[in-house]
This record gives sequence, structure tokens and C-alpha cells, in this order.
Amino acid sequence: MAAWHRRAPDVHFEIFTRVPDWFFEDTLGSTFVLHNVLTDIGMVQRTALDEDLKETLHQLDRFLTFDPVVVDRLAEYLKSNECRLVVCDIAPLGIVVARAAGIPSVLIENFTWDYIYEGYLEKDKRFRDPVERMRALYASVDYRIQTEPVCQRAPCQLTTAPVSRMPRTVPSHIRQQLEIPDGARMVLITMGGFSWEYRFLEALGEYPGVFFVVPGALEAWEKMGTTRAMPANLIALPHRSRFFHPDLVNASDAVIGKVGYSTVAEVYWAGVPFGYVPRPHFRESQALVQFITREMPGLLLDESFDKGDWLARLPDILTLPRVPRQGQNGAEQAAQFLDQLAEW
Repeated sequence: MAAWHRRAPDVHFEIFTRVPDWFFEDTLGSTFVLHNVLTDIGMVQRTALDEDLKETLHQLDRFLTFDPVVVDRLAEYLKSNECRLVVCDIAPLGIVVARAAGIPSVLIENFTWDYIYEGYLEKDKRFRDPVERMRALYASVDYRIQTEPVCQRAPCQLTTAPVSRMPRTVPSHIRQQLEIPDGARMVLITMGGFSWEYRFLEALGEYPGVFFVVPGALEAWEKMGTTRAMPANLIALPHRSRFFHPDLVNASDAVIGKVGYSTVAEVYWAGVPFGYVPRPHFRESQALVQFITREMPGLLLDESFDKGDWLARLPDILTLPRVPRQGQNGAEQAAQFLDQLAEW
């Protein structure tokens, strides 16, 4: 959306989601209207690395009936506001509403939920019904864009490079704002927007030449209830800080975090080394790990991440080279396609 707005400043977005408005404000400014609507279930998660299959199935059973009153109300809203396109980031409700409104639908994905749910069929056969429903929905869209790293190839009108938000501030300015001394190393630890306990925070003090920037650590430290002082080399940020996340990635000497699409794409374009923690039961994670192995300087960290065992491998991560990137970000490629599509 940000890339599209840069191309066409008069474009306006009606966003239907449960994602908080501040996330879009940080990226889009005032070019949108947010509607608090449940458009997708996805996976219900206990933590950033742990899925709740039983609750996921329970919520899907209720959601996939697609309340006709809700569908009709949203379809009428789109028609009355003369919306040109319904762009769906794998959210199935958007596809149903677009069809009801007679507006072209565009699916943007590197995976679809039928592909993800298939990976859980051995654990629970009840995922069969959501798989079949989702597959039929995704097959009904008018246009499809796939974004690298793609999990499952499908017929589409466009395949893009990795899609990410781009940095806005030079690294030296970010480091200055964070008060990181000249010559010190900066490591960003991120769980992709999910809260995390970060039980290893005190151990970070054993690496005085490295400054660790950790979004969400401020809340995690307070929950620990410790009376000890925070390590001097720990920059604990709140979950939502004044720093734009791609700027933090771009200013870092290395990133440590969960394997998730947004993080992988931002780290890819920054070219920085990535100490990555896969989600062992989430099917997308396999494709992302293959992409990291093939295209990015990185080091696989095992599931003992929460204990801080990965710190012993930090010197190895910091010796990996930074890779310069060229070419067009997938966000720009998708924006160009959508802008042309909307000009009928």
C-alpha cells in the first residue's frame, strides 16, 4: 500500500482488519479508513512459535459460514464508495465480499491457508473441510500475485521479489538516536510483532561490545519483576516504539529472530546476517528456511532460543558478510501491477 501510494498519491484505502490502526498510521499516514472487521482466522497461536490447533478449528468452524448479513453490508459499502479493487492478503472474507459486490478481487500471497492447513491433516483430519473450502475460494479470484519466497507455485499474473517496507532513515542516524557508541556492534532481536518473555535478557550483559536492540523487551523486563539493573548494552524498546522497524533492521550488524515473512523480507533487502529461529510445525517456515539458506547470510538457531543458548553462536553470526542488494522491491512490482489494473 505504501508503494502504491508513492506511485499514485491520490489512491485511498479502505482497510478491513483487526490489526490496530497505529500499524497503518506508521506506514501510510492518513491515506486510509480502518474498519474493525474479522476477515481471517489463520492460526490461533499461544506464542510466536506455538499454534493452538483445537482453538483454530473451533474458530474456523464458526467463521467459514460467512454471515450473509455481514457479507451484504460490506458489499454494499464497497459499491457505495465506488471501490475499484478488493485486494486480499489471503483473507478469505474479502474474496467473498468482492464476489457479492461485483468488484474484481486480487489475491496477494506467498502461501494460502489451504496449504498451511494441509500440514496439520496428520494431526487432525478435521482440517480437511477448511482445506477444501479455502482452496475453492482462492481459485475463484480474478487476479493472483505471488511473492517470493513462494511456498506453492500456482497460476498467477505476477510473481514478485520479496515484499517489504523500505527503510526511511540512514543507519548512522538510527544508531545515534539509540545512543550506540561508534565502533560498537548492533544486534536486533525480533519476534515479528509478537510478545515474548525474552528470558535471556540478563545474559546479554556478558557481551559488552554488542548493543542489543529488543522491541518488546521493556514489557518483558517489567514482567520479570527483578530488582537488578538492566544490562547497559540492552536497549529495551516498548512493543510499539518511535522507531520504524525496517530502519532498525537496516541499521543492524545482525538480526536474531523468528522466521516469518515480514522479517525475512526486511532482512533480505537490508542484506544483514540473520540468526533465525524456525517454527517447526508451521509449513511456511520450511520454504522460508530454504530461501534463507539459498539467498541470505544466515545461521540456523535451534529451539533452545528462549534459554539464550544461541548467544554462544553470536560471534559466528557477526562474522557473516553483509550482502548488497539490487533490483526492485516486490512491493513496488505489485504496486505497479495494481495501479495499472485499477485504471480501467
